Amino acid sequence: MATAKTLSRREGEMGIGSKREIREAPRRDVQAVEIGLNAAIVAVRQDEPVVLTVRTESERGVATDGLPFGPFSPQQHRTLDGGLRSWVQEQTGLDLGYVEQLYTFGDRGRHAQPGDIGPHVVSIGYLALTQPVEIDDASRGSWRSWYNYFPWEDWRKGRPEMLEAEIVPKLKEWAERPSHTPQPARPLERQDRIRICFGADGAAWDEEKVLERFELLYEAGLVDEARRDGRESALAWGPLPRLGGAMRFDHRRVLATAIGRVRAKIKYRPVIFELMPDEFTLFELQKTVEAILGPHLHKQNFRRLVESAGLVEPTGEVRTRTGGRPAKLFRFRREVLLERPAPGVRVKPGRVV
Repeated sequence: MATAKTLSRREGEMGIGSKREIREAPRRDVQAVEIGLNAAIVAVRQDEPVVLTVRTESERGVATDGLPFGPFSPQQHRTLDGGLRSWVQEQTGLDLGYVEQLYTFGDRGRHAQPGDIGPHVVSIGYLALTQPVEIDDASRGSWRSWYNYFPWEDWRKGRPEMLEAEIVPKLKEWAERPSHTPQPARPLERQDRIRICFGADGAAWDEEKVLERFELLYEAGLVDEARRDGRESALAWGPLPRLGGAMRFDHRRVLATAIGRVRAKIKYRPVIFELMPDEFTLFELQKTVEAILGPHLHKQNFRRLVESAGLVEPTGEVRTRTGGRPAKLFRFRREVLLERPAPGVRVKPGRVV
């Protein structure tokens, strides 16, 4: 084993300068990095999945929807989670309950503006599930259907027409184009990614691949954010149909990640009940699950699945509905958390419809 004296001698033989010379060597410029905190706050209101958005105006005077966000300050925030809750409370007045971290978004191009030499922003996205509390002051945010931003994800009335009329043909046209800039190596060809992500050419639709679908649309230059960011693929198109509402910076990407996370998680964790009132009917629970997943579910199959899984228990009360039979009220059965490691609503939309 080399001793400190031996290493020192080797440094001298290699021509490495003295400690004084090393200390006085010019320092390289270090690119500043800021940490941003973004919250996708999800609720279900009147059978519609909604996300809390804040509207901001750019320097060009264009108002854009975005998620509640703000920078992380080590001096003011003890934790990242605490910083997020602080910003959300300040911007919207909401005190968040269930919160989980989604992903760290560090792509330079999604925050950079033309001529931008400011700090690079690394965004940490969070998912929050809550009840749709009324917000009196519109300047503090508003609830909007997440299908406003991802209309191709709404399968409650069947496969959206825009997939075959607009999205898939454009994607296939893009897939045939040669790229003039180096592309990252991928395990799948463009055509295969289109088929898998968008259920093209007879492939099954996977409701969890929300982020993968948005990334493919962005890469192909078919969403407004790609044109705004000056992507080569976007500039190659002429006029395009608007595929959902754009959001500021990379907020639609954060929201896509949140939607995919919720859709996956309700199948193995009882997070769907974070979106429900304390007491509910099985029909209300079904409509909430449908709102989140997209496809319509078979009523009797869904009820058998929920009851056999032990997720709910009757309260002994009923709710009277106009023109119909009284509906039994249920509540989440919390004992299931101790009985099974993955007590979720294990629906398979492709098989339950």
